[in-house]
Amino acid sequence: MEFLNYAFMQRALLAAVLVGITAPAIGIYLVQRRQALMGDGIGHVAMTGVGLGFLLSWSPVWMATLVSVLGAVLMELIRWYGRTRGDIALAMLFYGGMAGGVMFINLAPGGSNANLTSYLFGSLSTVSESDVTAICCLAAFVVLVTLGLRRQLFAVSQDEEFARVTGLPVRALNLLTAVTAAITVTVAMRVVGLLLVSALMVVPVAAAQALSRSFAATFAIAVAIGVAVTLGGTVTSYYQDVPPGATIVLLTIAAFIVLSALATPLARRRARAAAAARGAADPAECRVPAGRTAGDEAGV
Repeated sequence: MEFLNYAFMQRALLAAVLVGITAPAIGIYLVQRRQALMGDGIGHVAMTGVGLGFLLSWSPVWMATLVSVLGAVLMELIRWYGRTRGDIALAMLFYGGMAGGVMFINLAPGGSNANLTSYLFGSLSTVSESDVTAICCLAAFVVLVTLGLRRQLFAVSQDEEFARVTGLPVRALNLLTAVTAAITVTVAMRVVGLLLVSALMVVPVAAAQALSRSFAATFAIAVAIGVAVTLGGTVTSYYQDVPPGATIVLLTIAAFIVLSALATPLARRRARAAAAARGAADPAECRVPAGRTAGDEAGV
């Protein structure tokens, strides 16, 4: 545990915990909305914000937050009002964001593509105190939204038409989801990296869904997986000198494989228990006699 004696590791671990909480917390709504790749698109847009931060000598984290929020809102507006389909809008965000980031970072004084590496793939040693402050503030917003409005966000994610009929402000909630996803991307970029953050938003949710069909249980399991893999990946990267983002994502995929393997016998056990419960609830006259089969009963 000597790594706790280093200030940079203390900052990295705190950032990792916050990322492990926030990424699956908003990711569960994106998965329900069939927008699993939204985080990936926003991550590419955030590259432009990082480049602008270097060019204007301003905090890359806050500039990336501003640009990614604007990009997420633009994507939602195009989806509502434009004739262009959502996947085309997402593609434009992908390529435009990447090109903007590379262009601005090279226009910055003393800037080069090497400056983007820690933001693209994450870096433990470069998480500063100002980064931790920004991450804490942004993570608090994400947690408040995903927990405080969980019923409304879940309703909109499941069925927009039904949510609209019940009187929910569907467009405002869709915008809020997009903005929260954009903020989550900037929260995670110092630990996981912009190119890998989408995996941490989606894979823990998929792993949790393999174990539970309840929204509350899925939410809790996904967050637990997120915290476990981010902490495990951060510590592993310290001892093995490997990239933290790649390590975290590989651990997340490993967790998904293990939990999916465990889910199969669990699902069979649940099915047998449900069948037994239904059989016990049937009236005695409706049950198939011990000496006869269901096929004999159908032929009568």
